[in-house]
Amino acid sequence: MHDLSISKLTAEERAFLDGPVDALCRRLDDWQITHELHDLPPDIWDFLKQQRFFGMIIPKEYGGLGFSALAHSQVVMKISSRSVTAAVTVMVPNSLGPGELLLKYGTTAQKDYYLPRLVDGREIPCFALTGPEAGSDASSIPDSGVVCRQDFNGETAVLGIRLNWEKRYITLAPIATLLGLAFQLYDPEHLLGDKEELGISVALIPTNHPGVEIGTRHFPLNIPFQNGPNYGRDVFIPIDWLIGGQAQAGKGWRMLVECLGEGRGISLPALSTGAAKVAARYTGAYARVRQQFGMPIGYFEGVEEPLARILGNTYIMDAGRILTATAIDQGQRPAVITALLKYQLTERMRRLVNDAMDISGGAGICMGPSNYLARAYQSIPIGITVEGANILTRSLIVFGQGAMRCHPWLLKEIQAAKADDLAAFDSAFMGHVKHLASNLGRSVWYGLSNARFVVSGSPLTRHYYRHLSRLSSQFALLADYAALSLGGNLKRRERVSGRMADILANLYLCSAVLKHFEEQGEPEADVPLMEYACKLTIHRAQQAMLAAFHNLPHPWLAKTLRTLMFPYGKPFSPPNDTLIHQVARLALEPSATRDRLTAGIYITNDPVDRMGRIEDALHKTLAVAELEKQLRKLMKSGQLVAHTVTEAIVEAGSKGLLDKFSVEKLLAARRATANAVRVDDFPAEYFREKLHTMNAMPTMLNTLTV
Repeated sequence: MHDLSISKLTAEERAFLDGPVDALCRRLDDWQITHELHDLPPDIWDFLKQQRFFGMIIPKEYGGLGFSALAHSQVVMKISSRSVTAAVTVMVPNSLGPGELLLKYGTTAQKDYYLPRLVDGREIPCFALTGPEAGSDASSIPDSGVVCRQDFNGETAVLGIRLNWEKRYITLAPIATLLGLAFQLYDPEHLLGDKEELGISVALIPTNHPGVEIGTRHFPLNIPFQNGPNYGRDVFIPIDWLIGGQAQAGKGWRMLVECLGEGRGISLPALSTGAAKVAARYTGAYARVRQQFGMPIGYFEGVEEPLARILGNTYIMDAGRILTATAIDQGQRPAVITALLKYQLTERMRRLVNDAMDISGGAGICMGPSNYLARAYQSIPIGITVEGANILTRSLIVFGQGAMRCHPWLLKEIQAAKADDLAAFDSAFMGHVKHLASNLGRSVWYGLSNARFVVSGSPLTRHYYRHLSRLSSQFALLADYAALSLGGNLKRRERVSGRMADILANLYLCSAVLKHFEEQGEPEADVPLMEYACKLTIHRAQQAMLAAFHNLPHPWLAKTLRTLMFPYGKPFSPPNDTLIHQVARLALEPSATRDRLTAGIYITNDPVDRMGRIEDALHKTLAVAELEKQLRKLMKSGQLVAHTVTEAIVEAGSKGLLDKFSVEKLLAARRATANAVRVDDFPAEYFREKLHTMNAMPTMLNTLTV
């Protein structure tokens, strides 16, 4: 990881973020989108198409922007800080969609025709994978295609596929012009070869094609991005409508796994990190300007704890996001890591947005044009559910699939056994034994010495590298013990697999944090953030490891191993109160650390903006901090008899105790604070009209197709 060169934005990518993306963010009215239109306004749709937002990943030779994974992530993150609906609209064509599949697997003719049309919005794509029976489990989808011959477009006996499908939860489906469809392909007449069951295949179908039923919408938790079902009944398509043509028939599983992996590693982590940065910046500012019992609520220890969690997890999320995007940019296919990142970052978003709601109180729960937090709160389950539900990802995918992919000997042993190659099996088995013995020796030594002789990192980070070295060796040993003791039952022991996934995830994220801190030049002011993030992830890895030990077979052996690895008990503690206080205070005042932590989101101090009003109040409140101290002294001394602070300011001015300029600054700060803490209210007629409109809407019955 020391040798890994972190991706940097090009001048062109930065110009796009500072130009079209910034302009888009200024124009996004989230209340209008979510509450009034239930869609993006037509002018926003036009702007997205004109500026080629849907073609970020498509190379320039086809008219696209040809951006890196990091740039893709930065764009989605910035848009998500203004509107989840707009962010989802932009991210889907650039992650899980026909564009990426075409780039990797399409024929030359398919690329030349479709890619330019996807770039400029002549084609709006969607990708239909999820169905009522199988969810996102592509290997179990019941949707089918049968190879056959049929007359088509005036030609007789055209080789093609007769399709039947039922899909739902498909983003952009209601407005899509181009449908990517995953299905099981069968060839009972052996028109393509000897096999009858060809496997998963992927086709591109214009949505106006006869037999395609599309256009109705789902309504996911008041986040009105275009999402809906689609169906097909005996739909015939030519064989060359398969992505990649006939040569790719039955090869859709690999196509989906690769494209899903990259999408999981870019889009949803970016959206989650955008929400985290918004919470860190503006909830911290709110905690400084909102006063209770005569002091900012951010000064209360009870509030400091969730504030520190918000900032610490934001730092972790941003580090993991950047490191994973870098890996993708450098041509790696980190399928395990992208799955891990998606589930970890959406779960951390869940926790920190809840923390932000707790701090905001009534200002967070009252909906209206001024609320910057409630839509992020509503969107939490969406990110956790889509592109592989987190329960499934944690309990089955990360360790269940990752252990086999990443182990240096296990897969070789299985392959040798299947091939009945005794020499290869013996070689792999002996390698496995040596690997196990090495990890055992290293784990015991690191446990006894706390890895104090490991030399890596700078003086600020060295002890965390030691902790990671120790836990990594112990995790490798524990993984082998789990595999050997459970055998084929390991995949069915989902809670064990989930705990192993938690260990791996926290070790990876701690590594990302250290890399992130070093890449930023190890600023001294950021040390509390780095230490909080490292302590949190290392402690969680330790706790998950101990929980795994308690639930593995042969308790006597597990206890012996646990004692060897942790001879002095639990060595790692979570962040203490002193560190929590240091991190929380970083949220309450403008600083370079605060700016680094929240870099990449849309930032404004416009007092009429739902977020800018809080930033405006923070700066004006801090600017009069000394004057407020002077005012309080005047009030306590009895020189002022006014009952409210505003009246006291005016009285102090009239008595000459404060000059005119000071009075104006104090009053401006009071107005800004009042603007920052206000909540929206509506006339009663507003809700009567809404209710009347809802009652007038036709009722749609959801019928089950058998």
